[in-house]
Amino acid sequence: MRLLLVEDDTKLSASLKKGLEEEGCSVELAADGELGLELALHSDFDVVVLDVMLPNLDGFQIVRRLRGSQNSTPVLLLTARDAVSDIVAGLDLGADDYLTKPFSFEVLLARLRTIARRRANHRPLTLRVADLELDPSSRTVLRSGREITLTKTEFNLLQYLMRRSGKVVSRDALIDAVWGLDSDIENNTLDAFIRLLRRKIGVEPDNRLIQTIRGVGYSIREETPE
Repeated sequence: MRLLLVEDDTKLSASLKKGLEEEGCSVELAADGELGLELALHSDFDVVVLDVMLPNLDGFQIVRRLRGSQNSTPVLLLTARDAVSDIVAGLDLGADDYLTKPFSFEVLLARLRTIARRRANHRPLTLRVADLELDPSSRTVLRSGREITLTKTEFNLLQYLMRRSGKVVSRDALIDAVWGLDSDIENNTLDAFIRLLRRKIGVEPDNRLIQTIRGVGYSIREETPE
């Protein structure tokens, strides 16, 4: 299980990381909200374990931004707030579960296993748009059965679009998701990567899946807009 742990208590985060890795998990740490959000948006995790009280961005703000960007990675909130209103607020924003501090490590493991099973049962293993297939686990891409070699950035860009198949994705959302919140990537760089992707997956008018939505961004869909 690949986890992102966003916790500003360095002693607690080090202890949890050690225990989780002993249980066979891969754990990436972030000590503040901005870094946590950036990592959650740009990498593929099975679960994000998220403290509510964080510097820069709090846990509630992170959940709101993740769900606002259509990121469906499960979130387990860690909170010292045991008020029902705070718990309800976190769940209403899109968190999947919560633990109130202090908590038992065994209970944390059980919650993580439950969330991971729930995600595995609902998340498709392979993303498909028309005859284009992308497998996030093996990081392979096929078009009409033919394997396509992509760079890491090209793959992440295509995966982000395919997870939002049929929807219009703004330029800013794409840049934030693929390069980071603080990147200085410009629109012409994004356009260049889109051209590279189109060249690799097919550029003919009758099978161009990545559509330009003028003045907004891009969309990947089977139908060619009128």
